[in-house]
Amino acid sequence: MKYKQMDLPTFTINEDNAKELLEAQRNIWIHTFYYLKSMALKCVLQLGIPDTIHKHGKPMSLNELATSLPIHPNNIPSLNRLMRILESSNFFSKKLLEDGGYGFDLTLSSQLLLKNHPHTQAQFSLTLLEQMVTDPSHHLTSWFQNDAESSFHVLNGMSFWEHMSHDSKFNQCFNEAMECDSRFVTSLLVNNKSFKGIFEGVETLVDVGGGNGTTVKAITEAYPWLKCSVLDLPHVVQGLQEKASSNVKFVAGDMFEAVPHADAVLLKWILHDWSDKDCIKILKLCKEAISNKNKGGKLIIIDIVVDSENDHIISKESNTKYLFDMLMMSLFGDGKERTEQQFKNLFQQAGFSDYKIIPILGLRSIIEVYPSQII
Repeated sequence: MKYKQMDLPTFTINEDNAKELLEAQRNIWIHTFYYLKSMALKCVLQLGIPDTIHKHGKPMSLNELATSLPIHPNNIPSLNRLMRILESSNFFSKKLLEDGGYGFDLTLSSQLLLKNHPHTQAQFSLTLLEQMVTDPSHHLTSWFQNDAESSFHVLNGMSFWEHMSHDSKFNQCFNEAMECDSRFVTSLLVNNKSFKGIFEGVETLVDVGGGNGTTVKAITEAYPWLKCSVLDLPHVVQGLQEKASSNVKFVAGDMFEAVPHADAVLLKWILHDWSDKDCIKILKLCKEAISNKNKGGKLIIIDIVVDSENDHIISKESNTKYLFDMLMMSLFGDGKERTEQQFKNLFQQAGFSDYKIIPILGLRSIIEVYPSQII
């Protein structure tokens, strides 16, 4: 039933509109309670359920799970309810056991939540489900009604990055989460034929905001001729040079002040944290740092590219991108996931002349940006 203006005082339910009204109510309920899926996932990770099933080596019955987990005896009957909601979201599957009962097994999603999986996403999920990250969303209304930088600022009286510098425990968790993501992304990239050509003619690379160097470590292992630098804040890179390989250099600095010179500059999940004004400043400094396109100079961006706002087909992927965009709004205010046109506007204002989007990372893309045309 298409929405049409209705006279609310005289609106009545009849056989023609009852089904549509019930569907509308279901939609409201889904979005009202959706956060509980996130909390169930957090609980499963904190209890160590994926690792427990993996260690068992085969599907586990509820009784086997209950006796293997740190669960109070009074709450054992509720374990089925927790597993049921995550089974419905494809984190676990039910398998028939030899005794005729059913056991819970891992799916690909829950395998990626194993702590020792080489591409684990466990720390990423746990960090993004920390109260420091989720609580600001309760203050979105207050943020819309005043001139605070973000809802995070409304709640904490300071920016996300200021708070990070004062909270060493969360700073470590956040860096471990980004390390999780970097390992996952680079393992996909170095085995992708489309990505291999990106480093053709490139001898030096600087990873801006590259944290502990997980990304460049994987890149230099795959492309040993590359000399790489990691630019990040002093407290992030402190002590890392001692453990680094000979072709990785850590540079303490600020991407808003200067970027080390290189053939190519990498910005992985950086621009979505910042306003358009700040992004243009970062991009201009990156442009100053890289060589002419004729010499292989380029900017390599790894970020989400949101579908055009004129595209009325909302896919599952689009919805996930919009959720990331809401996270950026909550934590950073003017930070955002951008459409291709919005990226293009930033590139033009920063003095870049050309770009190419390579959609090879699921929700994210590689964007090659060039400082000038070939003469």
